[in-house]
Amino acid sequence: MIHVDSEIATLKRLIIHSPDSGLGKVVPSKAQDWLFEDIVHLKTMRKEEYDYYIKLLLYFLDPEKVRGKLAEIDHPKNQRNFYKPEHPHFHASDKVMDIEYLLGDILEDIGIRREIVASIAALEQCSFGLQQTLLKLSPRLLAKTIISGALPDERMIFAPVPNFIFTRDIGVTINNHILLNRPAKEARRRESFIARYVFYYHPAFESIRENIIEIADDEQFFLLDGAERENRHVTLEGGDIMMVAPNHLLIGVSERTSPHAANKIIQTLFERKVVEKISVIRIPPKRDFMHIDTVFTQVKRNVWVLYGKFSKRNLEERDLLEKFYKKGDENKIRINQFIKGKSAPREFETIEDLLDEISQQDLHSAEPTQFIYSGNYEFPYSLREQWTDSCNLLALKEGVVIGYDRNDKTAEAFARHGFRLIKAADLLEQFEKGLLSPDTLTDTLIMLPSAELSRARGGSHCMSMPLLRDNVFAHGKFF
Repeated sequence: MIHVDSEIATLKRLIIHSPDSGLGKVVPSKAQDWLFEDIVHLKTMRKEEYDYYIKLLLYFLDPEKVRGKLAEIDHPKNQRNFYKPEHPHFHASDKVMDIEYLLGDILEDIGIRREIVASIAALEQCSFGLQQTLLKLSPRLLAKTIISGALPDERMIFAPVPNFIFTRDIGVTINNHILLNRPAKEARRRESFIARYVFYYHPAFESIRENIIEIADDEQFFLLDGAERENRHVTLEGGDIMMVAPNHLLIGVSERTSPHAANKIIQTLFERKVVEKISVIRIPPKRDFMHIDTVFTQVKRNVWVLYGKFSKRNLEERDLLEKFYKKGDENKIRINQFIKGKSAPREFETIEDLLDEISQQDLHSAEPTQFIYSGNYEFPYSLREQWTDSCNLLALKEGVVIGYDRNDKTAEAFARHGFRLIKAADLLEQFEKGLLSPDTLTDTLIMLPSAELSRARGGSHCMSMPLLRDNVFAHGKFF
């Protein structure tokens, strides 16, 4: 079952991907080609950072896997086998699903295995002999090889896909549909390819295959050239899609998602009657803000975290003679809202205006809308902390979100709004001792270790693809 009708209702199932060995093979000269700002230390990223993310997710979504077992799971003798999709002792949760494990499942079918190997070989221009080598691997090792780019003996045979830890970008659940991506960058093409095989062939998604949506280039697109080709290009990544209410979807037009893709999504979702209202937010096409989820995410039905550069506060403080400067509008936000059956879109001046309307009208908040600003809206911390994903938070349930521990000023802003601040390790210890419970935890910013994870330019929101959340209006009440 899949269903997501908000960003904040209690999370029940999602897809993630633990950092694989390919991340540890990115070299400095290729880092930017593979969309990284720097090379990372894989051991630290795994054991001292991402493993905490897995434990938190399991404690909230599948607690029987971890409750009372963390000391044994993390004992050095077990060599992190609990976190390795190819290992027999992998947690294999059906709530916290690793896409490498799902790929391994479908590779058990010899027909699918041959098809995927042939397709990957063509995509990566592998030799026929290498194809035969791949076919001899076990399904689990083949899945690991396809993703990491390395054979079991660590010999690299093609490029890794280091961005696969950001599973948000492979697809988004919109009510009971899944919208698959069209990556803008060559480095992410294999991720998209793998995701399609998993969603179309894995038994977990058999019942919703008719609800899988793919957005393609126009017919004869390949004949276009120049500006016309650029204007008609379809690129889409999940960080630019947010399901904020049962009837309302947000689409970002950004460095990674094209205007023509947004146009096609609007037409398709309206035709299928998936949503009734779609708001399109154009942000500057810059690396600083790859997707709209690097600019804002939701915390509670009336609370959002937001990058101040694009805020109403910044608009009020701008230079009074700004219009006299000879600058284009490429750094300005543009917001248009389309409602099914109405021809003319509405315009919003600021992101706060749009988000306030979502909180008050779509989610029926009984309290005023509040905004927590990156870096507490203090220069230069607002810029520094947005760069390290202060605005990119995953809500485990309303008011309980995961962020990075390095964004100190943003954490201070959360505290001033009444949120508990707690480090991931401390929270897990409290859970194990029975002093706190995921079921009763409220208004909390969980701070995840992030020295290495933050180098990859994505936060906890990016590292998740929710498949199932509680209905935001279940039983007529907000959850």
